[in-house]
Amino acid sequence: MDNHNGMMKAAVFEALGKLTVKSVPIPKIAKPDEVLLKVEAASICGTDIHILHVPPEAPATIGTILGHEYIGEIIDIGSDVHNFTVGDRVVLDPNISCGSCYYCRIGKENMCSNVTVLGIFIDGGFTEYNVAPAKALFPISKEVPTEVAIFAEPLACVVNAVHKIQLDVGENVLVLGAGPIGLYFIQLLKASGAGKIFVSEISEMRAKYAYESGATRVINPQRESVEEVIRSETTDGVDVSVDAVGVLINEALTCTRRGGKILLFGQNYQARQEICQNDITRKDLTILGNYISQNRFPATVKILEGGILPLEKLVTHKLPLERIEEGIEAMKKGEAIEVIIYPSTKS
Repeated sequence: MDNHNGMMKAAVFEALGKLTVKSVPIPKIAKPDEVLLKVEAASICGTDIHILHVPPEAPATIGTILGHEYIGEIIDIGSDVHNFTVGDRVVLDPNISCGSCYYCRIGKENMCSNVTVLGIFIDGGFTEYNVAPAKALFPISKEVPTEVAIFAEPLACVVNAVHKIQLDVGENVLVLGAGPIGLYFIQLLKASGAGKIFVSEISEMRAKYAYESGATRVINPQRESVEEVIRSETTDGVDVSVDAVGVLINEALTCTRRGGKILLFGQNYQARQEICQNDITRKDLTILGNYISQNRFPATVKILEGGILPLEKLVTHKLPLERIEEGIEAMKKGEAIEVIIYPSTKS
């Protein structure tokens, strides 16, 4: 490894709303269960945008290297790491559960009381090198293109949600919002055997990507009634609705048939919705929440290695670390879907 005089470039969350690319020391393994990674690539998540909003719309630790969606190559391992070797290519689950709290012990690690997160509360992947606990790593074939492997973390969260839905082949679906998460849902639900896939989206750019991902019809709610379109093309509404935005439960309640399911995925900590609870009771609806991934990384790696989803179509920007601000601005303006950041490693 070229040690760059012991320094590396990193995008550091220096202050509220401020992400700075600067030179910082290359990290070293401090615990026997850790590995040192050479970062291959990282991607900008909507959560990163929320973190950098003023005031913040998501929490993060000042002074941390951001980036929780990343892949890398192992270049050093701690003394207690026996299931990986130097040279392995890996994707990472950035949510590090404690393993000993009540939720971890009942198999709900995604609800861990003591969770920390790589790239949010501790240093992540917007850099050249990163130290991570071995339990966060999952091997992935070197044959999988970077532009596909980079989707591992967000896709794992959607895989978890689709598992909860338990979609029957041929069921009609409504996806509310065609941002990155909505597009992952469209692709995965299509691959899972969905019938008609309706999408509600106001952006023409995102609508184009929704069709390329497998949408049957994209409806612009500013121009036509989502409910009227769906009722005209289904028996009594869709079988399943997915809110990929985080504020659209009422639209889901209106458009889902009696006895159907609603999956709430998108998050907005500030949003408050007024709903008629009796609509849920009278229509015998099942309401499902989903937070991050829960033991779905192995399945997600199989999906990525199998080339099942056309994920590479969603990559709109490829930028070096020094130009990460361009990617952030593109995300803020709604001009980007997936922004991949490449560190300028020389080793």
